[in-house]
Amino acid sequence: MTDPEDKERLRQLEERIEAVKKTQAPKDHMEEHYSQAQLAWRMVIELVAGLLIGFGVGLGLDALFGTKPIFLILFIFLGFAAGVNVMIRSAKEIQAKQLAEQDASAETDERD
Repeated sequence: MTDPEDKERLRQLEERIEAVKKTQAPKDHMEEHYSQAQLAWRMVIELVAGLLIGFGVGLGLDALFGTKPIFLILFIFLGFAAGVNVMIRSAKEIQAKQLAEQDASAETDERD
């Protein structure tokens, strides 16, 4: 066991064991609940931010050009579309992260 190769192999084995233990540790139910709530709030904030930015730009352009509701309505719809687009991108990012975690846990289950 004094061979450097054996020590390296033993260290790698211990790292793999620790990695598997971390993935199989039970998750706290409250922690998972809060993470889902945070994701939901993030999406709501993104949508509202898009609407408010569109409202502000439209109102500013209407005041600048002397038109009344044309730019306001147009940019509210554009802001809504932008907010939905950002929400969809965030949902895809979250879904990709969850799939990667599931794949990683499935790989560790297959090794056992």
